[in-house]
Amino acid sequence: MGRSLHSRLCSIASASFLVSLLGTLATAQDLKLPTTMTFTAYDTGTSGFNITVAVGKGLKEKYGIDLRILPAGNDVARLGPLKAGRAQVSAMGVGIYYAQEGVLEFAVRDWGPQPLMLLLSSVDCNGSALGIARDIGVTDYKGLKGKRVGWVIGSPALNQNTLAMLAFAGLRKEDVKLVEFSSFGAMWKGMLTNDVDAAYASTITANTREVETSPRGLVWPALPHADKEGWARLTAIGPYFTKHKATCGSAGLSPQAPKEMATFPYPLYTVMGTMPVDMAYAITKAMIVTYDLYKDGAPGASGLGIKLQTTQWSIPVHPGAVRAFQEAGIWKPEDEAHNQGLIKRQGILRATWDAFLKTNPPTEADPFRAAWLAARKAALEKAGLSTAPN
Repeated sequence: MGRSLHSRLCSIASASFLVSLLGTLATAQDLKLPTTMTFTAYDTGTSGFNITVAVGKGLKEKYGIDLRILPAGNDVARLGPLKAGRAQVSAMGVGIYYAQEGVLEFAVRDWGPQPLMLLLSSVDCNGSALGIARDIGVTDYKGLKGKRVGWVIGSPALNQNTLAMLAFAGLRKEDVKLVEFSSFGAMWKGMLTNDVDAAYASTITANTREVETSPRGLVWPALPHADKEGWARLTAIGPYFTKHKATCGSAGLSPQAPKEMATFPYPLYTVMGTMPVDMAYAITKAMIVTYDLYKDGAPGASGLGIKLQTTQWSIPVHPGAVRAFQEAGIWKPEDEAHNQGLIKRQGILRATWDAFLKTNPPTEADPFRAAWLAARKAALEKAGLSTAPN
């Protein structure tokens, strides 16, 4: 009887241990996310903003998370809250590439090379290009010589993308009339009000629909993939661009009327590399889990699917996101090797920046920039790494 009681007590104790263990495992598997998160994005109406709104609705429905979205018209304004810790994630364009490298608008004392990393990014049916107002009668990039082209102050991504598109046709900044705007949204309003003739955008950006349906109209020029010289000039300025057939967006793009264009992942959901691994994992996993809730919520959102992820780009994937990618079975040894190479590059850039600041560099902006870029180039050459973008 005593042995039987002992057996029963042991069974009860074992069962209690298993229940406790299962409860611990369940807790460990739960995603630990704050009830409120802040993302930054391009201006309201842009595809990046609209996609982030859709993502936020999915997170709210599944996890009860309130997602606050801060719109900002340029790269510095979008990354500022991230750098200051006031936002967890930024829905970025290729401005993160220039921020990582510490060049252009980021070659200043308050910035320098930033340790930015990716969670998820979208590649969908849209293309990236300079949209041209139909009423000026120009249908290709060569025809933009002498025309008014939009330029956004404080937005190296938009501006370099513009220069890359012009370079495809052999045009330089000096060959066009640059018109400065305070933000992406203001630039596209300028297209509506006839203050500018061409402006950069994704083909699915809502702003482009306004111009398409306005009296001015809109044209998306092609970037013929067979033009090797044109593509060499384009990628010399924008090495992150890849060839792509655009099948959606404004100005008549469709699967039935595709156009050879360029693309890069956008939006690129970006975090600081200092974000804890568990937090980066939880945010990435939550966006993967809620995909079906937001994929149809905005044009381009379906490109965030886990099987569609770009695993080898110009910015490293955060180790927390890597864990989520591994669970999904999409992370390969060559992806890890590429990622570690990018992390090494960021380490060299940051160490070079820290050492540079200790040399008592010039206080004036232009001499400071020149001195930093020289130090950056020397460090990358010594490490046997590309010095682009120069």
